[in-house]
Amino acid sequence: MKRYKDIAGDGGSNIAGQVEAQQGRLKQRLESVRAIVAIVSGKGGVGKSTLTASLACCFALDGWRVGVLDADLNGPTQAKVLGVRGRRLLIAAGVVEPPSTDLGVKVLSMDLLLPTDAAPLTWDAPVQGEAHTWRGAMEANVIREFLADTNWGALDLLLLDLPPGTDRLTTIASLVPTLSGIVVVTIPSDVSHLVVRRSITVAANTRAPVLGLVENMAGLFAGPDAAKLAADAGIPFLGSVPFDRAIAVAGDQGDPFVATAPERPAAMALRRIAEGIRTALGPRPA
Repeated sequence: MKRYKDIAGDGGSNIAGQVEAQQGRLKQRLESVRAIVAIVSGKGGVGKSTLTASLACCFALDGWRVGVLDADLNGPTQAKVLGVRGRRLLIAAGVVEPPSTDLGVKVLSMDLLLPTDAAPLTWDAPVQGEAHTWRGAMEANVIREFLADTNWGALDLLLLDLPPGTDRLTTIASLVPTLSGIVVVTIPSDVSHLVVRRSITVAANTRAPVLGLVENMAGLFAGPDAAKLAADAGIPFLGSVPFDRAIAVAGDQGDPFVATAPERPAAMALRRIAEGIRTALGPRPA
């Protein structure tokens, strides 16, 4: 039996060559995407995925060609929230055709690939300890495949919904040729602000523009000032989204809240935040 130290180079697997080729496909695939924006928090439970879906719908309503990549592989929700769950993925010549919502938003999520509602994402390995060791690398490879092997087509904006954890942003930034911006999400909570401060630091270290901070679920309970957090961090404050149970109801039904309830304060706040992001990204080409 050979030991790891006995294997010369990559053992004939040509892993480096495979990754290089895949990265080349990724770059080519994303050449037709004008802007790529990561939505992050670092803290779970802040409604980041619902915010991502709502912003995608805001841009689509304004005529933008939009895609959403659900980068949360272990807790994917975008297919459900955007109303494409259960759609069959079409694959031709190794390229995936992502389903589109009624508003035309293209969506790719691990949820569309799992066989049943109860099936978790698992990594095959002889022992679970090995699976844990390789999980980070495998997750990065899956995201790379999602980006490289999906027919995104010509998009004005691709939103990346990142899972909790400050390390995930660094991974995404290393995969995407050019990250156009980062939007950070918090809620009125000391615990959330504690984690989000760290996420803002990580975001700044990626060298991608931090487009701003969004406060979600505003008014649900008293908490620290999100505008002050943004000011202290030296980033724009994009606004607050008031807590509204109707957003959760719409997400459970796969309805575009900003389109079906445009008169509600939360929907109007989301449209203003989308406008702020649009301004930060610059004018859309004619």
